[in-house]
Amino acid sequence: MEHLQPHAVLVPLPLQGHITPFTHLAMKLASKGFTITFVNTESTHQQIAKAQSLKDDDNPFSHGQKCGLDIRYAKISDGFPLSFYWSANANQFVEGLIHVFQAHVDDFIENLVLSKPNPPISCIIADSFHVWGSTISKKYNLVNVSFWTEPATVLTAYYHMDLLKSNGHFGCHDKCEDTIRYLPGVQAIEPTDLPSYFQDADPNTVMHRFVFKCLEDAQKANFVIGNTVQELESSPISALQEKQPFYAIGPLFPTSFTKRTISMNLLPASDYTNWLNSKQDGTVLYISFGSLINLSKQDILEIAQGILISKVSFIWVLRHNILGSEERNILPLGFEEETAGRGLVVPWCSQLAVLSHPAVGGFLTHCGWNSILESIWCKVPMVCFPILTDQFTNRKLVVDDWRIGVNLCTGRLIRREVAAENIGRIMSKSDELRKNIEKTKMILQKALSDEGSSEKNLNQFIEDMKNKILQKK
Repeated sequence: MEHLQPHAVLVPLPLQGHITPFTHLAMKLASKGFTITFVNTESTHQQIAKAQSLKDDDNPFSHGQKCGLDIRYAKISDGFPLSFYWSANANQFVEGLIHVFQAHVDDFIENLVLSKPNPPISCIIADSFHVWGSTISKKYNLVNVSFWTEPATVLTAYYHMDLLKSNGHFGCHDKCEDTIRYLPGVQAIEPTDLPSYFQDADPNTVMHRFVFKCLEDAQKANFVIGNTVQELESSPISALQEKQPFYAIGPLFPTSFTKRTISMNLLPASDYTNWLNSKQDGTVLYISFGSLINLSKQDILEIAQGILISKVSFIWVLRHNILGSEERNILPLGFEEETAGRGLVVPWCSQLAVLSHPAVGGFLTHCGWNSILESIWCKVPMVCFPILTDQFTNRKLVVDDWRIGVNLCTGRLIRREVAAENIGRIMSKSDELRKNIEKTKMILQKALSDEGSSEKNLNQFIEDMKNKILQKK
């Protein structure tokens, strides 16, 4: 079985927070002897090519290929014209993911199979947020692997939606105060810490239909691999393993941590190392709400005023479309003048390069899972302001369970004085927070070592998958 060379087709959801871990997964599996065909949408590739100054036919994995890794690259249509601006038409785009994208994937896999690649395709590793994994893998007799890019705790909640419904915690109209103690693998969770799709009053929007349909399909996978760590989430992982084979193989990071050799950034990133070099160690607050999330103008005003009150040095990533509109006057008048020298407002940056810089001592984050893992790895405690989806559950893990961060505010309403106080708590180098994050980083580091749980789980997954491939021949 040693010489069986699996050929995996990887298809991420076309969003930055999914493409990034998929890129690291491709590199990891290729270094274990896999042949990889990495599939991006044409629209995604266009953004990457523009951001990285690539030619249209360039393979973003060319560096990996030069190192002897067999990573092939393909582009397929997402069903929309390249000029389609999906973030302004999110509902239409999601309907396309439900009804149209599958046909393009199917067409691509069919042509790939007919081209008789060497080695032949043996499995699909689809994002858990795709609706078609089981159908297409069955049609072409391929092993069906679902890649879960969020914490296991979140997946447990999705897998036990029926329990939440029968206990009145779905849509949560009348039971928002009760602590939930019946979810397998989750000792206790507040309804407000569930993913936002369980909390919303109307669970029938296109987004809800999409997410629930995806999770229904993920449960049919032969294997689920998760970007998490056994020791951090042992209970929910055990609960998941009772339902189907689940392997915690995270955190998935670039091979050389900060000098990312393979970049799939959808936005052009500038280098702010020189500015950070001018600051004392641990004195800069890094602020970023990811590549997707929109904030209200009021939220931004309160955060800006909180920064002014706290007098902290900061680097703030403010995407031009963060308000969800074309309005360009995002910050309060005079803010940048008032913070000149101690603050820097930037359109985008390499998050890893910033977080790993010794000047950075805190991270104000929306609690995206990639951001949390990177922050832990760089030992930077967090100020948490969750906005959507899994971020509410992620906040619970960071603040309540692992105690490596604080809340920006109570609930959704930001008050500048409270924000300033909580920013101050993180930047004051609290011994307890530092100790806890040091301990959590050690767990991640150990998991990735040769004898660590993630390395063992990855090797076990590869062995189990090779057995499955042989069964299908």
